[in-house]
Amino acid sequence: MPQSFTIKVPCSSANIGPGFDVVGLALSIWLELRVKVDDSLSGVPQNCEISYEGEGAKDLPRVADSNLITRTALYVLKCHDIRSFPATTLVHIVNPIPLGRGLGSSGAAVVAGVMLANAIGQLGLSKDRMMDYCLMIERHPDNVTAAMMGGFVGSYLRELDPVDMERKEIPLSEVLPEPAGGVDTGLKPPEPPNGIGHYIKFGWAKEVKAIAIIPNFELSTANSRSVLPKMYSAKDMIFNLQRLAVLTTALTRSPPDADLIYQAMQDKVHQPYRKTLIPGLTEILVSVTPKSHPGLLGICLSGAGPTILALATGNFETIASEILARFSKEGVECAWKVLEPAYNGAEHIEE
Repeated sequence: MPQSFTIKVPCSSANIGPGFDVVGLALSIWLELRVKVDDSLSGVPQNCEISYEGEGAKDLPRVADSNLITRTALYVLKCHDIRSFPATTLVHIVNPIPLGRGLGSSGAAVVAGVMLANAIGQLGLSKDRMMDYCLMIERHPDNVTAAMMGGFVGSYLRELDPVDMERKEIPLSEVLPEPAGGVDTGLKPPEPPNGIGHYIKFGWAKEVKAIAIIPNFELSTANSRSVLPKMYSAKDMIFNLQRLAVLTTALTRSPPDADLIYQAMQDKVHQPYRKTLIPGLTEILVSVTPKSHPGLLGICLSGAGPTILALATGNFETIASEILARFSKEGVECAWKVLEPAYNGAEHIEE
């Protein structure tokens, strides 16, 4: 086993307008695990010592069976009859991905945990098989598929046979049990079926960058989903399907057609219902257009929000300034970044 290695996982933006729970885009903010194996250390619970810097550093646990990354790794290891990290493992987490902002922070953590287990346990799992473990924990495929595979991806969950479906639908509390039961908790957890999710990588025009406007408040995915209706009209679903069918090809064309992309990024399935959770959302989504701000291609909510994602080929600062000003009128401060697609997805780097 290598004595030190690094795992890098990109953040991701789901939906991209009409592709609710369907498409995701890996972007260039990277969660890093800097891992060292030191056989000389002993007495560390689960043979894993965690240190942390970056977003969430004050609040996130440093105990292996409580931190999402290492809990995920322990789940994968236990599926392979390995009860703990096989050697004393020092995991330094560097996380610049904002938490609870719609940039796939939990998805990145789950992907990082599965890759950590694959490396430290020398399991030899392919990325496709590692995705099955990710989908046992993060039950929506859009973010984790983008983070693992990279680029602009479409994904769906396969219709499983009754036996495999029973395994997949096991409560999350049994897949990642709370540590209260001691080291034997979840000793032999449910192993995922093969091929839970399928995906395809779309192309991406090289000129297109993503401006992320990141408000200074968190919004949980659960809260953001709670405002969505249980049923939709055929008219609204057809509206989204038509635009998604155009968008996945339009974003591959060079030079990009701004008017086509702007209209194709409209949505009637999730963004209209989330306006009560994000101050000024409705006004912000119409505040910039390709005509008012040349270089803009389209604008949408990133995942469950509250981050706003604007796709553009230039004029980044002017576009960002307009959206920042709209948020400021609502008393919301924001940061902003220009991001590029992370084409390769999650990476394991030997040192």
